[in-house]
Amino acid sequence: MDYRIEIIDIEKPEGVNVILAYSHFIKTVEDVYEALAESAPNIKFGIAFCEASGKCLIRYDGNDEELIKYAVKNAEKIRAGHCLVILIKDAWPINVLNRLKQVSELGTIYAATQNPLQVVIIETSRGRGVIGVIDGCVSKGVEGEEDKKERYNLLRKLGYKK
Repeated sequence: MDYRIEIIDIEKPEGVNVILAYSHFIKTVEDVYEALAESAPNIKFGIAFCEASGKCLIRYDGNDEELIKYAVKNAEKIRAGHCLVILIKDAWPINVLNRLKQVSELGTIYAATQNPLQVVIIETSRGRGVIGVIDGCVSKGVEGEEDKKERYNLLRKLGYKK
C-alpha cells in the first residue's frame, strides 16, 4: 500500500494555546463552542473541524475572528478526517480540558500546548490521518534543586497551588 507522511507546522499568534483533538460528528463545533464558553469567563477562541463524510467541509466557529482564521488555516493544512483544531487565549488548556473531555463526540486529545506544535500526518488512497504530534523541544536534562524551587514558586504565583 502506498502512503505519504507529512509534517505540518501549526501556525498561531504569539501567546495563544492550541488544542488538537479527534472528534466524530457534525455537532462537534457547537458542543465545543459551548464547552469552551462555559469553562472560562474571558476566553477567546477559534474552532475548526474537518468533517470526514458527506460534504467533507471544514466546519468552524468561535468568538474571536483572528483565532477562527488561524483555526481554519491550520485545518486546511491538516485536512485529516475528524481532526479538530482549537485556538484559545485569555485562558489555559488546564481551564478547559476537563470540560472538553465531557463533550460526547470528542475521542482523543492529541495536544494542548502553547509550544511550537507539529502534526504528523499519514496520507493513503483513502484519506489522511493524524499519527501523532511533536510538542515543543527536546528535553535538555533533569531538573535540579533550583529548578524544583522555581517550579514550586511559579505554580503558587499563578494560583494553581497553595
